[in-house]
Amino acid sequence: MKKGTIIGLSIAGLIVIIFLWGNGLYNSMVTSDEVVSKSWANVESQYQRRSDLIPNLVATVKGYATHENKTLTEVVEARAKATQVTVDPTNITPEKLAEYQAAQSQVGSAIGRLLVSVEAYPDLKANQNFKELQAQLEGTENRISVERQRFNDDVMAYNVLIRRFPSNIVAGITGFEKKANFKADAGTEKAPEVKF
Repeated sequence: MKKGTIIGLSIAGLIVIIFLWGNGLYNSMVTSDEVVSKSWANVESQYQRRSDLIPNLVATVKGYATHENKTLTEVVEARAKATQVTVDPTNITPEKLAEYQAAQSQVGSAIGRLLVSVEAYPDLKANQNFKELQAQLEGTENRISVERQRFNDDVMAYNVLIRRFPSNIVAGITGFEKKANFKADAGTEKAPEVKF
C-alpha cells in the first residue's frame, strides 16, 4: 500500500472514532436531559396533587370556620396564582424556577396559616374528613420534598455531565446548557426563634 493511502485510512479511522465517541457523549447528554425533564414532571405532579387537595380542604374548613374567610380566600388565591406559573422542562432557568418556587411557597404559607387557624375549632379538628385531608396534605408535602431532592440530584448529574471535559466540548457544540435547581427559600438558613 502507498503511504498516502495508509495516512488517509488512518485519518478516516480517527474521524470515525471521534464521531462515535462524540455520538456516545451526545446520547448520554440527551438521556440525562430527559431524566431531568421526568424529574421535573414528578415535582409538578406532586405540587398538582397538593393543589387538587386544597378545594376539599377549604370546603371542609368553610363549613366549620365561617369567620375565617380571609384565610380561606388567601389559600384559594395562592393556589390560583401557583397554577398559573409554569416552567418549561427544556429551559429551566434560575429566574423561572425562582418564580415557580415563590408561587408554591405562597401556597404552603397560606395552607400553614389555615391549619393554624383550625386550632380554634375542636369540632373541625375531630372531623374525619379534615383529619384525612390533613394527613394527605402532610404526605404530599413529604412527597414534594422527596421529588425536589430527586430533581436536584438529576440536575446535578446533568450539569456535571455537560461541564466535564471533554463532554463540555460536545455540549457546547450541540447547545446543551446548564439547568437550575431548587434552592432553599430566603430566610430558611436561620433557625426559628422559639419562645415559651
